[in-house]
Amino acid sequence: MAKKACIETFGCQMNVHDSERMAGLIEQAGYELTNDIGEADLVLINTCSVREKAEDKLFGRLGELGRGGRGRPLVAVTGCVAQQEGGRLLERSSHVDVVVGTQALRRLPLLVDRADATGESQVDVNPYDDVSFPLGIAVRSDPVKAYVTIIEGCNDFCAFCVVPYTRGHERMRPAGEILAEVGQAAAAGHREVHLLGQIVNHYQDPGDPQHDFAWLLRRVHEVPGVDRIRFASPHPRHVTPEMIAAMRDLPKVCRHLHLPLQSGSTRVLKNMRRRYSRETYLELVRQVREAIPNIALSTDIIVGFPGETDGDFEATMSLVESVGFHSMFSFKYSQRPNTLAAKRMPDTVPESEKTARLMALQARQKTIQERLHAGCVGESVEVLVDSRSRRQRDVEMFSGRTTQNTVVNFPGRPEWLGSMLKVRVERAGPYSLRGQVSGSA
Repeated sequence: MAKKACIETFGCQMNVHDSERMAGLIEQAGYELTNDIGEADLVLINTCSVREKAEDKLFGRLGELGRGGRGRPLVAVTGCVAQQEGGRLLERSSHVDVVVGTQALRRLPLLVDRADATGESQVDVNPYDDVSFPLGIAVRSDPVKAYVTIIEGCNDFCAFCVVPYTRGHERMRPAGEILAEVGQAAAAGHREVHLLGQIVNHYQDPGDPQHDFAWLLRRVHEVPGVDRIRFASPHPRHVTPEMIAAMRDLPKVCRHLHLPLQSGSTRVLKNMRRRYSRETYLELVRQVREAIPNIALSTDIIVGFPGETDGDFEATMSLVESVGFHSMFSFKYSQRPNTLAAKRMPDTVPESEKTARLMALQARQKTIQERLHAGCVGESVEVLVDSRSRRQRDVEMFSGRTTQNTVVNFPGRPEWLGSMLKVRVERAGPYSLRGQVSGSA
């Protein structure tokens, strides 16, 4: 009987895709995948280190796995916390058998096999530079969307960010390998492709640096079977006129752009080492909206960065109101290991003040989203049906996203999954729309 493996994923889209890759590697090694951790012989925990809460979640989970004594499964910790902590994880938890860093992913089956055979813990957090990955190995968890990594690592070293220390320096994946994976995913029925990278729009083909992100978008657009193209996460200072033109001209590229702001204060942005100002960010927003009037913008914001004053926070609030983001990820600043902020900037903003600012920001953003979504009522929008939503009484609900990345819920049928449909919007809330299918797109 085959041994069984369960994968738990904490963190971003890149972590989700890394788990898909690990699933393929483990299957090739003879394991059968299961969602039931109680029957697993191997538990893989793929971790995130961007915020402290994600780390706390890992150690809480390890404690749970340790209960029950000798019958516990083999445990492997992978991802950013694994890279950050390395062998220290073995000291912090006696329940860890394997530690695999972000750049040693392909060695996972070998390390698991060694730990299982010898009973000795295995650690590999070495900085392997090769970012190629065998085509067709990933076990994609989503029937409609396919994640495709184009860049690993980051060279920007923003003061708050742990990514350069956990993901390594920036390494570009060859364009031919990217396009082959996109083609394979499309042939398998994945209609939407998500291009992934720490700074996705900094892409340059290592074989020809003239082939930049805008060029790659155009090439992906040509792949048969791809109906929608999304990407995450770009950096405002790497948005070029060519990239804006590609988004404008290519109908498969979704009319949604994530532009991480982090702060609306130029002074705080300078301390964060973001290398743009409030004014240049607003000018970029103007240029993008002038070229693509129906585009939806989303963002990331950190409140309570060291030294942030009431005036700095009000600058963020006023910018948020001025831009009118369609959605936002917002967080309280938490000090991360090895970062410039942790080394040089005392965490001066009280936790209570961070909480108050975050609540005020989220309330403002909710009001903005309610206003934007209310304007959609009565419209017919095109959605790609990507999941079952929930049951309401005897009605089965489904969910899809517009090209602007807005969630739309509607009564539907299972055979509609993966279809492009027209939905007439009847109701709007701050986080999604509700409607009825009116026809095929």
